[in-house]
Amino acid sequence: MKAIIRVLIVFLLFNALIIPAKLWAQQNVQLTLNLDKADRKVSPMLFGLMTEEINHSYDGGLYAELIRNRTFQDDNQKPVFWQLTDSTSKSAITLDRNEPLNKYLKVSLKFEANKDGTLPGLENLGYWGFPIRAATLYKGSFYAKSIKGGGALRIGLRAKDGKHYYAKTTVHSIGTDWQKYTFELKTAQDITRTAEAVFVITPSQPDTYWFNLVSVFPPTYNNRPNGNRPDIMQLLLEMKPTFLRLPGGNYLEGGNFANRFAWKHTIGPLENRKGHKGTWGYRASDGMGLLEYLEWCEDLHIEPVLAVFAGYTLGGDHLEGDLLTPFIKEALEEIEYVTGDIHTKWGAVRAKNGHPKPFPLHYVEIGNEDFFDRSGSYKQRFAQFYTAIKAKYPALQIISTFGKQFDIAGGTAEIEDEHYYRNAEQMEADATHYDNYDRNGTKVFVGEWATREGSPTTNFNAALGDAAWMTGMERNADIVVMSCYAPLFVNVNPGGMQWESDLIGYNTLNSYGSPSYYAQKMFNTYLGNRVVPIEAKGVPLKAQTLSKKDSIAGKTPNQIPAVFYVATKDTASGAVFLKLVNTIGKSQKVSIQLEGKAKINNTAKTVVLKANSPLDTNSIDDPLNIVPVEKEIKGIKKNFTYTMPPYSIQVVQIQTR
Repeated sequence: MKAIIRVLIVFLLFNALIIPAKLWAQQNVQLTLNLDKADRKVSPMLFGLMTEEINHSYDGGLYAELIRNRTFQDDNQKPVFWQLTDSTSKSAITLDRNEPLNKYLKVSLKFEANKDGTLPGLENLGYWGFPIRAATLYKGSFYAKSIKGGGALRIGLRAKDGKHYYAKTTVHSIGTDWQKYTFELKTAQDITRTAEAVFVITPSQPDTYWFNLVSVFPPTYNNRPNGNRPDIMQLLLEMKPTFLRLPGGNYLEGGNFANRFAWKHTIGPLENRKGHKGTWGYRASDGMGLLEYLEWCEDLHIEPVLAVFAGYTLGGDHLEGDLLTPFIKEALEEIEYVTGDIHTKWGAVRAKNGHPKPFPLHYVEIGNEDFFDRSGSYKQRFAQFYTAIKAKYPALQIISTFGKQFDIAGGTAEIEDEHYYRNAEQMEADATHYDNYDRNGTKVFVGEWATREGSPTTNFNAALGDAAWMTGMERNADIVVMSCYAPLFVNVNPGGMQWESDLIGYNTLNSYGSPSYYAQKMFNTYLGNRVVPIEAKGVPLKAQTLSKKDSIAGKTPNQIPAVFYVATKDTASGAVFLKLVNTIGKSQKVSIQLEGKAKINNTAKTVVLKANSPLDTNSIDDPLNIVPVEKEIKGIKKNFTYTMPPYSIQVVQIQTR
């Protein structure tokens, strides 16, 4: 009997603890939007793109070149990604430094054909194959010469198993001196898409040949020569970004001074671009150079946010004082290349490179992540760059990568760049990060941020963390003037990734957006120019997961919101965009009250992104598993109820008049 009583007491105590929690969870979240007090401005540059050469973002990614190791510099010992079509042949391919193409491309490929009576071909493996599509025109070129001269080269895209060609042509009369040869390859209408292909060059006669800058391009976005993959560019266009932060973070600095992003080495003809060792384990061809970045912006109808090298490298080397003078001069020349008219020195160079019209530029960032510089030199380095740039370009907004505010002779840093990489709970817990910032202080550029969950691209839990964080940035979009997710890209082929939890994935043939991509697309697309203040009640809480160490120590988990929200209004159209995020596996009813003089249309548009599990995701094989769904809802009035599905991100577009 006593045992029964004890069980009964425990049961009653347990229910006394959990019943209020259940009632709390079942209460409607109450949101009151005051439409007449939407005074806080939304930065028109709030959501943009950040890029750098990581995860094969350019070579093997957005940059459409198909030949891998086209200038034979990816390895100092052997011509990697090139091989003979017949591995048993005694013909040979070797790197040759005695036959340079020019002072930039000093290593050539020597092909000694027919050393044993056979005549094999030379094949390139591409970036995990070649994208073969039906009725497609591929344009190519190479520099070549031979000892005898006069021979022809058969060029083709061939199946990896060697059984058939998808397209082929012949280049005639290879000379004894370096010349550039061009060709076209056209696939048939009935070809099945595949990446199981190689590029082949086969000589018609025994000879010794030299090759350099071998190039093949498929059709590119806007048909730009030396351009970008159309499918990836289309994904970016649909995000509706406003800017591109270039040329990226660590890629700007390089591991040492020799491997920084030296912009002058990335412009002009491809045969004058020597490339450089990248930051993430592979060589950058520099086919994606400064002008290509700017044309990328032009194609997306956005503007660049230009980061200039500031005298500090990832290896910790840095320069100060007068030693910075050449790099300050280089930064000023780079700005002139971007913005100068054809009568300026570097504007004329840009025109010679094929783009007479200047590009818009309003923001320049000095360095990248200089909070890693333990020497404490950044304040002085920043001051030197700031003073010089402002003297020549006073209208430019200058971004600091470290410190909220520096006192500079003649001014202060207008904007600081903050970076955040966290898990979903950490992002959700800090969604109010900017709520109490000084509204008269330094503006903020969140130049790199991401919820790091999922591989190679993010899962839905990461999208929930991203969306919660974005509500905070959007609510404070008078302080947060710009933001951009990183990394933007990842090649999902084996060996293509150096950093997981990325926004857009692709392989040789296909590309896709992660759940985080679609969350960002929703936030970018449905954005007003004024923040609508919201008073909230009944927001449910959830317990943050304890670390193993805290769990052992018996610590109590922190309680964080389970629902997030923000609203903006387009004062021109009268549209109100209410964004809601439900991070838990239970549907949530939201009572919405619209206060203000405006009348409300009785229908609204909803855009909902949801998943059955936080671990659900998109992939190269299932690219559309999680995508936004649009729907019209009726019965909208100044007080209405909306139900958020479990694990969901949504926009409710309400039309006022």
